[in-house]
Amino acid sequence: RKIRKQGCLDGECLAMSVFIGRVHVHSTITNSLSASQVDLWQPNSASLIRHNATVDVHVRRNNTRGLRACLQKEHIDFKVFISNLQKEIEKQTGYRSSRKRRSESQYDYEVYHSLEEIQSWMFEINRTHPHLVDMFSIGRSYEGRPLYVLQLGKRTRSYKKAVWIDCGVHAREWIGPAFCQWFVKEALHSYQHDSVMRRLMNQLNFYIMPVFNVDGYIFSWTTDRFWRKTRSKNVKYHCRGVDANRNWKVKWCEEGASSHPCDDTYCGPFPESEPEVKAVAKFLRKHKKRVKAYVSIHAYAQMLLYPYSYKYATIPNFNCVESAAHNAVTALYSAYGVRYRYGPASTTLYVSSGSSMDWAYRNGIPYAFAFELRDTGYFGFLLPEALINPTCTETMRAVKTISSGLLKKCETGMYQLDRERYPYL
Repeated sequence: RKIRKQGCLDGECLAMSVFIGRVHVHSTITNSLSASQVDLWQPNSASLIRHNATVDVHVRRNNTRGLRACLQKEHIDFKVFISNLQKEIEKQTGYRSSRKRRSESQYDYEVYHSLEEIQSWMFEINRTHPHLVDMFSIGRSYEGRPLYVLQLGKRTRSYKKAVWIDCGVHAREWIGPAFCQWFVKEALHSYQHDSVMRRLMNQLNFYIMPVFNVDGYIFSWTTDRFWRKTRSKNVKYHCRGVDANRNWKVKWCEEGASSHPCDDTYCGPFPESEPEVKAVAKFLRKHKKRVKAYVSIHAYAQMLLYPYSYKYATIPNFNCVESAAHNAVTALYSAYGVRYRYGPASTTLYVSSGSSMDWAYRNGIPYAFAFELRDTGYFGFLLPEALINPTCTETMRAVKTISSGLLKKCETGMYQLDRERYPYL
């Protein structure tokens, strides 16, 4: 029971990467992946598989022989990255007394935490920083859990511009909640000695939602490490859950979303059907005049994306948003030399409808971004805890850069010169 609830028996599952180099093998590989009952990691839907692209999959060991044979027959390159997924899972979920710290000063930000631990930490942060933090709930999840948000910022005046940051929209992307906690820790601990952070906290409010999809996140800890969706029930199908990033009221359930409840990109029975999505949308609508930036943290791909996701078109304030993205990935690169691609989501990643980023932009938030954090496929959703610190450190630089940009007027005249100076971006 203990091993089974993690999603694969000891040594039973592996993660592999497949390179689709030629157009004519597209249907063959799609059929083979389907027959082998693989869990698609990147892209997350078979309809998004393209030639000259890499596909990351999680496959049970007893299904690998047929898949390997098919790939070899079609002369398709593949590589096994993780030969024993269960072993990697247990590294991140095993019991460690260091997780059970009572005081905020001893909290370990370099391990992944359960929802219970994260929410206890939120209460402690709220208790110990009364002048900079306010904690509140914006609603309840499908299974009745509170949806907590932390408001960060000095209470100086009634009207302040605001930045919204959510993490954990997709349950299996554990580096997301780890970053949201890291951001809060850095903002509070550096407030006194970091002039940039102090200015941001004095002049802006930050709304931080460490775990958007609370039900799914718990399920990824207790039952299926690679669960993506919410946990809502469907009347007609035994399959549960909706993709919380396909459930927003913006070109809902069109290209890049599925209408089938068993698919990972299921858009739901109607827009905002998920109470988690509905609660966040309601909050952002209420505060739309103040919220100037929306940031959603995902994994993995090492990208910084902005609208549109649902169509190939240029947003009206493209120059300002493109400049902000460029400055953000430049700041990120400065930490450890990690390269992020950036651009419109539709052309940089893939077309998807009903996303939170597009919804935020269409509802008047001028700077809407989605980060895809480390890595590019070697560890995938099982990013080791040893990489939490560098991943969060570099992402912190990018988010601070985006936030700082809100405090000054958009200037894009010199941008083209900057692009030529940084060809690696």
